[in-house]
Amino acid sequence: MDQMDRRSILIKLPSRQISNSNSGIQEMKKSNKRTRGSTFSAQNNWGRWSTAQGHPHHPSPSSESPDHPSLHRIVAQTSLRAALGAPELLAGALPGETWHGWRSLLLAAMGERLEPEELETFRRLTERQDPPAARVSEFYGIIGRRGGKSRAIATLLCYLATLVNYKPRLATGETGVALCIAPSQEQAKIVLDYASGILEASPILRQLVRRSTSETIELTNRIVISVRSASYRRLRGQTCIACIADEAAFWFNEDSSNPDYEILNAVRPSLATTGGLLCVISSPYSRRGVLWDSFKNHFGPSGNPSILVAKAATRELNPSLSQQFIDGEYEKDPIWAAAEYGAEFRTDIESFITSESIEACIDAGVRERPYDRRNLYSAFVDPSGGASDSFTLAIAHKEGMSSVLDAVREIRPPFSPEQAVEEFCALLRQYQIYGVRSDRYGGEWVAESFRRRGVMVEPAEHSKSQLYQDALPLINSRTAALLDNTTLRRQFVTLERKTTRGGKDSIDHSPGAKDDLANAVCGALVYAGKSLGDPNFWNAQFPKPRGMV
Repeated sequence: MDQMDRRSILIKLPSRQISNSNSGIQEMKKSNKRTRGSTFSAQNNWGRWSTAQGHPHHPSPSSESPDHPSLHRIVAQTSLRAALGAPELLAGALPGETWHGWRSLLLAAMGERLEPEELETFRRLTERQDPPAARVSEFYGIIGRRGGKSRAIATLLCYLATLVNYKPRLATGETGVALCIAPSQEQAKIVLDYASGILEASPILRQLVRRSTSETIELTNRIVISVRSASYRRLRGQTCIACIADEAAFWFNEDSSNPDYEILNAVRPSLATTGGLLCVISSPYSRRGVLWDSFKNHFGPSGNPSILVAKAATRELNPSLSQQFIDGEYEKDPIWAAAEYGAEFRTDIESFITSESIEACIDAGVRERPYDRRNLYSAFVDPSGGASDSFTLAIAHKEGMSSVLDAVREIRPPFSPEQAVEEFCALLRQYQIYGVRSDRYGGEWVAESFRRRGVMVEPAEHSKSQLYQDALPLINSRTAALLDNTTLRRQFVTLERKTTRGGKDSIDHSPGAKDDLANAVCGALVYAGKSLGDPNFWNAQFPKPRGMV
């Protein structure tokens, strides 16, 4: 890097107060004047934001104002390639041949010219012949585990946060956010730790760091690198210069059955002011969600030129990982290993129930049905010890061929199991129910706790997976009447059907999700109108009450 390049990088360091040469500034202005767009393309070491053919621009003010000048004034202080090659900047972030694949993808996403070897790698991982002519608006990376995702993400965040000038697009007092979203705060902190180490290793960039916390790195150029867990409620009211979505295929949120779409839809308006990059990098899972839809619609030559999708197995981006280790994982479980290390979407996992089927069974606005002495009610409980899972109860009755859901209760942890049982027994007495079915959790304490309050418990003969399979015909044929309950709706939609190695189907919730309420409801629907299995189950101490099911 020559002296002019170094001076152009240092002009944004307030502590140095280094000014650029007049010739450099004039060159920057000429470059900006030629481009009139919002995407970065590195034709020289300055870099520039230029118009890409077919690139959908983010909405922006039509005229320049003091607070929000036009987008063409956003300027990269240096290209990503120059930064990755400069020891003073990011040369230590992705060094050597083992990071060749990641450098090729990031350079292509930024619209920079690729060397022949990089072009070959780009074509292999994207199945596109021509790399983007300018920075893309969205980049999706479907990457095997241990493929170096976190470190590559951190490097990209550091470059965009420190070596691109967004001040012309930020209002007075406004701070730009380089955002990374991960499934949990613990996973997000991994990226932040990488970013902190990368900045500290650069003698130039470390001077930009004002202070660091457990969630942010605040820079002196009015940019904050921030990492957060996946929740769309925390993403509004900010201006983002870039957003990195880490492991988006594994996001889960209690408030939504489609958290990846909800979160990214909340982020996109935040990127509009700066025309920032949206980057989604994740290991694949099932064939649904934003990662799968982007792969299906934009992978290969027919995809949108401004949306780049790459797919790479672990060793394609991290050849240092032992092939012997990966072969061993394939021998244990080929389908699982193909997803984890081969970056293949799983074909053995499908959605169990469609949202349309659930909505067709819901009585809108009905959240609970009162007791009617003409009906015989039955109940199903899904117990919990109060530490991690919810304790749930569902009550139902039979009307002709239909199973009607009457009431549900969910007590979320932490809670006292004894108090939960007391609350449930009070509701059961309102519906004249003195015997319930339960899954096989907890052994004797569940039956004993209910028995002390005059309610007998009989373990269900069917497993949870079998109950789901038995309830499916009721829902698909609309012979189940459900309540208008948001949690129940979400849990049903996130159920997955998996094919085991023995060829049998298994139904369970997706990773990170819950199904406690759905389990109790399916049990109540399946057993609606049926007496308990053991005719002698009732203890002589408690005479069988009238109207008992």
